[in-house]
Amino acid sequence: MVIDPVARSTDGEAVRIAKDVLCAGAGAKICLPEGPEEFARMLARRGQRRPVVIGDDRALLRVVGLLHKERELAAVPLSMVPVGAPAGVALSRALGIPTDTVAAARAVLDGSERPMDLLTDDSDGIVLGSLRIPCGEPARPGHGASVPRQSSPADAADPADQVDPADPAAPRGGPVDPEDPADGDAPWWRPYARTARTALSLLAAPAAGRRALGSGDGRTGGRRARVPGQRLRIEADGVLLADLDRPVRGVSVVPGGRAGSGSGAGGGGELAEVVVHWPGGGRSVRTRARAVTVSGADFHYRADALVGGPVRTRTWTVQPAAWRLQLPRD
Repeated sequence: MVIDPVARSTDGEAVRIAKDVLCAGAGAKICLPEGPEEFARMLARRGQRRPVVIGDDRALLRVVGLLHKERELAAVPLSMVPVGAPAGVALSRALGIPTDTVAAARAVLDGSERPMDLLTDDSDGIVLGSLRIPCGEPARPGHGASVPRQSSPADAADPADQVDPADPAAPRGGPVDPEDPADGDAPWWRPYARTARTALSLLAAPAAGRRALGSGDGRTGGRRARVPGQRLRIEADGVLLADLDRPVRGVSVVPGGRAGSGSGAGGGGELAEVVVHWPGGGRSVRTRARAVTVSGADFHYRADALVGGPVRTRTWTVQPAAWRLQLPRD
């Protein structure tokens, strides 16, 4: 039983419940790694014991990645008790693992092994649940995105409050001293008004940024940012789905079936579901394929909970029944 350190720090009560249920139903060796290196050492010393991971999606991906590098993934059935925020266990839920701690622990004890598909890429990376392009990360300045500048206290100050640094009689900042004759002509409320204006400007800046990034058509209310098209060449089993002459809004690849179906990823007939989305609400292209190649200018991609790139070309291939996961019998 390998308990991820993040899970211990975020939800110690759920970790305790999982340990109690598992230890009451079977003999278990509890491992408490403090970092990735110790995590890898403990997994390597598992012997003939079945690994049980208590943690979030990143902990599951770490275990699968280590076993994949050792070329032992197909021979070692995995069990998982998700512990973390809902967004941090979304992959586990999509794979069919219960997110309730007691139900997940009981599935470890009484469930059954299911063969699961995954994607491997040409850099030996893996995808268990879904691959998405673009990755959904906030754009960085200098990469074609317009990011609103956060207002600073100096930006929010009243022009009447701006002073000339060369003026020896100008105030140098800091609180006003009521006993200082030099401040005798300034109203007593001026420092407080300045503080209030600064606070209001900082509160209003995020809302202004959202309005600037909105589509501006009056229907979104500035809540949804416009996603720019990306010029990519996308091939599925050698069939061209998109080329560089037409931008795409996004690409998703799911091994073995539909993301979020709750049935795991092992029932897709050894194929992945590929969906290409177009800007402007055009009809998406859907197909199933064994291998998907994406090429274009430097692009990032999200493989489950991890972001990869930038790369100019990458090929993902379905590996059917490449790993086994303990899931509830029903």
